[in-house]
Amino acid sequence: MIAPARLNPTTRGDALLQMESDVVDVVVIGGGVTGAGVALDAVTRGLSVALVEARDLASGTSSRSSKLIHGGLRYLEQLNIALVSEALRERALLLDTLCPHLVRPVPFLFPLTHRGWERAYVGTGMVLYDTLGGARRAVPRHRHLTRRAALRAVPALRPDALVGAIQYWDAQVDDARHTMFVARTAAHYGALIATSARVTGLLREGDRVAGVRVHDLEGGGQIDVRARQTINAAGVWTDDIQAMAGGRGQLSVRPSKGIHLLVPRDRIHATTGLILRTESSVLFVIPWGSHWIVGTTDTDWNLDLAHPAASSADIDYLLTHVNRVLRTPLTTDDITGVYAGLRPLLSGESEDSSQLSREHAVVSPLPGLTMVAGGKYTTYRVMARDAVDAVAHGLNRSVPPSCTDRVPLLGADGYPALWNAREALARSAGIHVARVEHLLTRYGTLTQEVLALVRQRPELARPVRGADTYLAAEAVYAASHEGALHLDDVLTRRTRISIETWDRGLEAAADVAELVAPELGWDRQTIDVEIGHYQARVAAERESQQQADDQTADAARLGAPDVRTGGRSLLGRSEPARS
Repeated sequence: MIAPARLNPTTRGDALLQMESDVVDVVVIGGGVTGAGVALDAVTRGLSVALVEARDLASGTSSRSSKLIHGGLRYLEQLNIALVSEALRERALLLDTLCPHLVRPVPFLFPLTHRGWERAYVGTGMVLYDTLGGARRAVPRHRHLTRRAALRAVPALRPDALVGAIQYWDAQVDDARHTMFVARTAAHYGALIATSARVTGLLREGDRVAGVRVHDLEGGGQIDVRARQTINAAGVWTDDIQAMAGGRGQLSVRPSKGIHLLVPRDRIHATTGLILRTESSVLFVIPWGSHWIVGTTDTDWNLDLAHPAASSADIDYLLTHVNRVLRTPLTTDDITGVYAGLRPLLSGESEDSSQLSREHAVVSPLPGLTMVAGGKYTTYRVMARDAVDAVAHGLNRSVPPSCTDRVPLLGADGYPALWNAREALARSAGIHVARVEHLLTRYGTLTQEVLALVRQRPELARPVRGADTYLAAEAVYAASHEGALHLDDVLTRRTRISIETWDRGLEAAADVAELVAPELGWDRQTIDVEIGHYQARVAAERESQQQADDQTADAARLGAPDVRTGGRSLLGRSEPARS
């Protein structure tokens, strides 16, 4: 087997050259988790594959989720048993087989506020949830707690906010890193991956779609990527690709905005996450390293798709609802980070976005073109399988069935053994075992590659300045192996420095820029441009979060152009790129 694939400027350039010269079986539009999943599914069936993404891997929805791998209790309440069952099967696969280094169990407490009937009602749902999760348990079964036991688990709760509780388990993931691992695994098996590669049109042979025209946002110019089948996995940009097909399409995607807050772990005294009912949905308080994630909202969004903005009204909504149950209320001063994302919901009859379907659809509006949309992060692999099944019929050859349920992601093979050897690994690398544990849960067995950098360059064993959770070696590795092309890619998606530090990564920006510059071929001027873009982005986000509504928040956020269209005069214009 070939060595684990690197994603970096050199491999990107090579991929673009090969895309231009070859005719591939499948070209995938979109580098979110669904697009990356499609690429992996197709290439592991023996197909030749190219994936193009306008910005960075997971730069849209797939880096801005609640970071949960779950069946969805609210879908169970809506009696969508099939969706929940499918998602729970995928949860077990991810935990046990595909990426145990990236996905791990997480407990949640569901406070009960009514005596008698509510415990029976919720408890029955939890029994069904556990049953659908399968006989071979990837997570513990639920348990009933008295109010006293619940308050011991979550001392931060107001005693009058509950009469008892039920605790259950789901799983969580760093969504951006997981998406990157899916894409990198696809590259490992031979897929061509190019980010900063924006689709500007569809190639035609008569009525048939024969590939895509791509604008290289880094080097300039454009190439034609010819393909026997084209799969649109652009998420909330699905309608844009349908427009390129002459408006012919059968899907209507309705973006729904969800925002999340990060607060330090010591602001909420608890040993478990929380799930709370709201008027229209649910609210999660999710453990996240040294922080809690509080989310989410669920509102229509019809403004800029590339950079959805969180308004002060969104932030107040979350604080108001979580503070109803906390002894010590959270304030805006407690917030370390804020992020906003868009769910690509399939439009339906309901006027309420929180009630739209989370199921997915696969359609083929034109010969040679297939679109996949909807769904939820947890079921990305099923969406990818169904999309490749749909295009297989048009390839005039026998295509094997999907095997991605048996293909672990890079970093998974041998992970339990390496985790058990973490103390010895720490001694050999000369770093604290806690650092090794941190690396193992981010890289799995590829931790050895990060530690190889440390052995070659001992100065990389130091923490990043202003973000001491991360080692300097991780910033270098993000550029040399993980496909980061810009400072924002490292601070926002390869790491979570942009939301985990009080200054939103401003101090770390200069340090990280210097670390990645040699890998990315940056001169002094480019370093300064990248830092300037990041500073402008942080300022724009902070300004947007002071605005009262979506329109003013969106206007403020657009004050900082996307680095891929505004930086280094690549396009000579500042509108955000489209996936």
